[in-house]
Amino acid sequence: MLANLQRGNAHLVLERVEESLEGSWYVQVLLRDDNTYQLEFQDGVGAEHYRTRTVSQEKVVTAVLGWAVGKADWKVGFMWNNIGSPFEADDTPLQS
Repeated sequence: MLANLQRGNAHLVLERVEESLEGSWYVQVLLRDDNTYQLEFQDGVGAEHYRTRTVSQEKVVTAVLGWAVGKADWKVGFMWNNIGSPFEADDTPLQS
């Protein structure tokens, strides 16, 4: 599926759904117009949302497969930026 991504708006999203996990757990890949891969993941809450970019499809495949099987070191080899601050408000419980 990753090899078939087209530049622009095509993306791949894998989501972890387990009853014991609250929040949103996913990894996603976007092939950008400049032929780089944008890789993002979220660990439960919007404040734990990270992004990186790479030109290596092989590194992206290794990371996504590692995430899917729960390997602890799947993030190694990338420089991750936390982009969660705009999403923090979404994690705040509503008060009545």
